[in-house]
Amino acid sequence: MRTIGIMAGSGQFPFLVAQGARALGYKVVICGFHGNADPALTDVADEFVMLHLGRLGDLIKFFKKNGVQQACMAGAISKPKAVTEIKPDLRVTKLIFKLAGKAKGDDAILRAVAEEMQSEGINIVPPDALVPGLRPTAGILSERKPDTELWQDVRYGWRVAKEVGALDIGQCVVVKSGIVVAVEGMEGTDAALERGGALGGPGCTAVKVVKPGQDKRLDLPSLGASTIEILAKHKYACLAFDAAGTLFFDSDKALAAAKAHNICVIAVPEDAEAFFDATARQGSAD
Repeated sequence: MRTIGIMAGSGQFPFLVAQGARALGYKVVICGFHGNADPALTDVADEFVMLHLGRLGDLIKFFKKNGVQQACMAGAISKPKAVTEIKPDLRVTKLIFKLAGKAKGDDAILRAVAEEMQSEGINIVPPDALVPGLRPTAGILSERKPDTELWQDVRYGWRVAKEVGALDIGQCVVVKSGIVVAVEGMEGTDAALERGGALGGPGCTAVKVVKPGQDKRLDLPSLGASTIEILAKHKYACLAFDAAGTLFFDSDKALAAAKAHNICVIAVPEDAEAFFDATARQGSAD
């Protein structure tokens, strides 16, 4: 039997990955992280352990003991908790030392962890391959269509988000009337959306992107019905995101909520500028 290891954070994604893997005949070995993963993951695992963040040596030993040669990361990790509650072992301490003087954003740290695991014969694979159907179709997904002002905010926010992402800072920005209202930092997307909505008031646009050069096996952007709830609470006008690299959970429920609260939802294809130009021309023609 093939074996898959899952490094699990919070949310439904680890459960979906585990269920998808079992349906494909995998033995499922899960390591959850204290303060993030749901202990109920033990119910969908053949082998399960809960470790503190930073115990990379224990994680590798657990996976190797259970025959894991392929592993993936699934679920959110609270960055503030990661900073304050991490308990680094010798392997993680060495990784941090290697990164001394270099950027220590999410992508850089996760790449270093992936390389360390691969040095032990554990190959990191993309988790979404085990859960088909989470990638949205590119285009305008909502009933509400963007007007000229919204298109301007989406295009501006897209460029800003890509620049911020290139610096490995965050994946999301909030804009309104051509002004950057909030930029995601270590607090995560939901908190950035809350802050942006509180600061900008009704009519904001949220833009979430894949960071340029981001390793798509690691930390894929994700959105869903809970995201729309936050946008509705603060009366956002629009949500735009990378179609090719974003996981969209509970899409039917999310789009129904977007319709109820008159929120425009746009899944932007890889050739973003061509898409913006084409849809803007179409809108002018209409």
